[in-house]
Amino acid sequence: MSKVISHYFQALFLLLAGSLTAFNALGQGSPQMNLPRVTLNAGMHLIQVQVAQDFEQRQIGLMWRKEMPQNEGMLFVFEQASVQCFWMRNTLLPLTAAFVSDDGTIVNLADMKPQSDESHCSKKPVRFVLEMNQGWFAKRNIQAGFKLTGPGFSK
Repeated sequence: MSKVISHYFQALFLLLAGSLTAFNALGQGSPQMNLPRVTLNAGMHLIQVQVAQDFEQRQIGLMWRKEMPQNEGMLFVFEQASVQCFWMRNTLLPLTAAFVSDDGTIVNLADMKPQSDESHCSKKPVRFVLEMNQGWFAKRNIQAGFKLTGPGFSK
């Protein structure tokens, strides 16, 4: 009987180890730091953003980051405009999401709490979402209706 239990636990261990390896191979648990970068303008403020443009990059987003420089963020680019909803599972930093229309106009802003599954959605269909450290927009008096400029936004 003890051999059967021993083999059972050995098989279970191998299964779990394989699952953890697959989990890590998908990039889970470590932040993505090497996405393409562009510079956006918010009036006189320059923002250095990493661009998450495919499904996997958008899914990981800013997860597992422990810090982010003040004038940096992440721009999520979607193939078509739709109501975009974001949540903060595995995201350690408090962030503000700016839901942005094709011409760069901020539709609405949402402050998001770290490691929360609460959903925050755009008030209308958008193709862009810009995440910045929480308070970045408020400190610069940037609100809904403000227009961002930079690569990707139509004029």
